[in-house]
Amino acid sequence: MMSEKIKVLYYALWIAHPVLEMGIAAFMLQRGLYRKFKYFFGYVLVQMVTFAALFPALWHNYSAAFYIYWICDALSVAFGFGVIHEVFVDVFRAFHTLRDLGTVLFKWAGLVMLLVAGVVSVSTNSSQIAPWMQAIVTSQRCVRIIQVGMVLFLLFFAHYVGVSRRQHSFGIALGFGSFAVIELVLICSWVGNHLGGAWMSILNMAAYNSTLLVWFGYVALRSPARDASLSLLQPQRWEQSLSDIHHPLPADSLIPMFEGMVDRALSRTSQDVALAQGNPTDGTAARGAAATGGGFRVPVVHVNSEP
Repeated sequence: MMSEKIKVLYYALWIAHPVLEMGIAAFMLQRGLYRKFKYFFGYVLVQMVTFAALFPALWHNYSAAFYIYWICDALSVAFGFGVIHEVFVDVFRAFHTLRDLGTVLFKWAGLVMLLVAGVVSVSTNSSQIAPWMQAIVTSQRCVRIIQVGMVLFLLFFAHYVGVSRRQHSFGIALGFGSFAVIELVLICSWVGNHLGGAWMSILNMAAYNSTLLVWFGYVALRSPARDASLSLLQPQRWEQSLSDIHHPLPADSLIPMFEGMVDRALSRTSQDVALAQGNPTDGTAARGAAATGGGFRVPVVHVNSEP
C-alpha cells in the first residue's frame, strides 16, 4: 500500500503526463510533424485519451477502469511498434533499397512478435492473469526490446547514414529507447523482489515524464536539414550491393554482344563514308579488308584520287 505522500507524488507525476503530451501534440500540429510521424502522433493521442478515460474511472468504476487500461495499453503497443518502422523509414530515407529491406524485416518481426505473444499466452497457466492480458504484456516487452535495439543502432550508426542527433527521428528513438531500458530494469528488480511495487510505479512515472520532456524538447526545436554530404561511401556500397542482389546481371547477358555489334556497324559506316569520297576501286578493296578484320576496328584510310 502507498502512503499518502507517495500517493500525492504518484498522482502529480501522472497528471503531468497529459500536460506534456498536449504540448507535444500542439508543436507537432503547428509544424506539420504529424504528417511525417503519423504513428508517433497517434501514440501521443492514445496516451492523452488513456488519461482522460482512465483517471476519472478509477474514482467511480474500477471495473470499467480495468478494461479501459488494457484496451489503451494494447493500442499503445500497436502504435509504439509502428513508431519503430516510422523512425527506420526516416533514417534510411536516402537509401531506398535498404529501406525496402528493413520494411520486409519489420513485417516479419511483427509476425514473430505476434506468434511469441500467442504461444506465451496459451502456454502460461496462471490464475492471476488472463491469457489475453499475458499476450498484451508479452507484446509490450517485445516492443520494448526492439526499441532498445533501435536506439542503440542510432547511437552507434547514425554517422554512417548521415543522421544528426538533433533530428526528430533520433529524438523519438532516444525517448522510447531510454524509457524501455528503465522499464525493463524496473520489471527485473520487481520480479526479483529488489524493489517494491509502490516505488516501481513512482520510478516508472518519473522515467516516462523524462521521456516526455525529451520529446517536447525535440519537437519544440527545429530539426536541421539532412546534409547529403554526410552520406558516406559505406552505406552507399550497402545500397549498391543490395541493388545488385535484387537485379543481378545474367551471366549469358546479350548486352555485351549487342554493344560489339553496334561498334562494328559504326566502324563500317565510318569507313564507307570515308571511302565513298575517294577512289571507288580502292574503296572496294578497303571494304574487303575491313570485312576480313572481324570485330577489330580498321583505321580509316583516305585515298587520294589525284595522280
